[in-house]
Amino acid sequence: MTGTSEYGVDLITFYHPSFWGVGTHDDLLALRRKDPSAIWTRIFDALAEAGITAIELTFPPADMACAIEAFGSARGFRRELDLRGLHVKSGFHVAFGWAPGADVSAEVDAAIEYAEFLAAAGGDTLVVGPPLRRTRDARPPLFIDLPFASAVADVAHAVGDATLRAGVRTAVHTEAHSMLCTRRDVDLLMTITDPEYVFLCPDTAHITLSGSDPVETVSAHRERVVIAHWKDAVGPMPSGMSIDGSIHVAHRQYMCALGSGVVDWPAWAALYDRTAGRDVRLLELDAVPDPVAEMRNAKAFATDIGV
Repeated sequence: MTGTSEYGVDLITFYHPSFWGVGTHDDLLALRRKDPSAIWTRIFDALAEAGITAIELTFPPADMACAIEAFGSARGFRRELDLRGLHVKSGFHVAFGWAPGADVSAEVDAAIEYAEFLAAAGGDTLVVGPPLRRTRDARPPLFIDLPFASAVADVAHAVGDATLRAGVRTAVHTEAHSMLCTRRDVDLLMTITDPEYVFLCPDTAHITLSGSDPVETVSAHRERVVIAHWKDAVGPMPSGMSIDGSIHVAHRQYMCALGSGVVDWPAWAALYDRTAGRDVRLLELDAVPDPVAEMRNAKAFATDIGV
């Protein structure tokens, strides 16, 4: 390992109900409504136990709104993190509306609110989950072609410009069953977006689930990578799956512990250490029952990779 000194996790790592002693995600959201501070205390303690120092915020329960409720403001959140030797690296932002016909002003407003929070909390990257594809036999079909990608690029440019003014880079996430999941998709969007404003957050598992190789997909665009999600997968998902509200849960059965899947980790680590994101290796472990053990194991594996 060269040039990398820190490990982080996306907070989805902590979203398995059993970690909280409840039965469902709705039960977890009820805990968050009852005592938002308790959510953060348990997460912070688990991070310390696992030796992880950087975090990526995501959707509820451990999101921007919960942090403000618990600590009063982004700066209050940052003070609490500082006391514990932790810091925010990034925040995940769902942007399914980045598509033809998008209200660009509304998308910019939503992104800049989040970016300003991240900057005040100490973060520097807004990670964007792009629009989903439609199921192959959907009527009407959705073609991820140049006009569609150009519409996404228009929003990405406007958002990227706005967040940079707040000191935060906008990086589009490669997500299975979205318009940015294969090598071809990445080539297309990176070609038509300005590298001064739009960056890339590759996710090794999601690229694998989509049938592409993470190293081959990212190599040509490594200068755009400012952060990445380190995650393993058992291989591509079956083609023709139904793309609906449950698709992200369906992804999880094809994901696996770091080192137990098909990602070429030595090659990936060597590539990543040549990117602008090399200072933080973000381990994303989707909603695991024992996040402390999983984080320790993932960190140990990533640390041991020889490059």
